[in-house]
Amino acid sequence: MQSAGTLALGCMALSGKAASILDFMAPHPVGLQLFTVFGIIDDDVKGTLTKIAAIGYKEMESAFSKKGGYYGLKPKEFKAMVNDLGMTWKSHHVLGAPFKLPKGYKMPAGADGKPMVLPPMLNLRDNMQQLVDEAAEGGIPYLVCANAPTGTLEEIKSSIEILNKTGEATKKAGIQFCYHNHDMEFHEVEGKVPYHLLLTETHPNNVKMELDLAWVTKGGQDPVELFKAHPGRFPLWHVKDLDASRANIMPVGSGTIDFKRIFDYQKIAGMKHFFVEHDMPKDAFASIASSYTYITQVLKA
Repeated sequence: MQSAGTLALGCMALSGKAASILDFMAPHPVGLQLFTVFGIIDDDVKGTLTKIAAIGYKEMESAFSKKGGYYGLKPKEFKAMVNDLGMTWKSHHVLGAPFKLPKGYKMPAGADGKPMVLPPMLNLRDNMQQLVDEAAEGGIPYLVCANAPTGTLEEIKSSIEILNKTGEATKKAGIQFCYHNHDMEFHEVEGKVPYHLLLTETHPNNVKMELDLAWVTKGGQDPVELFKAHPGRFPLWHVKDLDASRANIMPVGSGTIDFKRIFDYQKIAGMKHFFVEHDMPKDAFASIASSYTYITQVLKA
């Protein structure tokens, strides 16, 4: 009987691909985007992270906090807390420009029944070097622009300038910069598709992409075709599901997205890490537990 190592090497030889044995032996650690627990985590940062670790998550991507900064902590303090719980901090989300609520959007209610209020948040347009320096202080390998204005061609041009400038700064700091999409980047603006411009007019090494698999699907695009057209450009993914109407976010595996097909193309995409995300669900812990079970037991990603 062949050993596992021999079998893996045989697969490598047959495929003709330069892959390590680990590619055949172990799945990726499952990560979580902490925007999933927005409105919860600030009340008890360590307690929330402890529950996340208990489910099985191993990698963290941080996001916005009502306390500001890194859930009220300094970068090194937050990293130490994550590491002490057996997890690693891989990425952090920042804004590309001052935050504005989309027209007609209302913040969800907090525990007191009143709409949540966000504190002033730093952004790459006005605070780029500070945000890069803080990411470097935390020792995280990825900094991600969570969103940037793309409503007009002038806004797109300005956003591209900010992304390229940030990509140069993060490269100097030893950090990989990425851009995270929603669905709006796939809708034409003055005859142009914003996401195409963001891909082709930013530096391909300095500005990589964190592809949100649900938002790109809602935008009417096939993530696999993007991977084929821009191989190696997508080191980070957001993994969340959508119902048949494409209107409601679901725990991974409970909706309509064919994750098996998408994950089959992870090497072409250049995927290094993926993070489960569910934008402020009614029961965050039930959602992330369900997603974790599907990914590890069914998808086996």
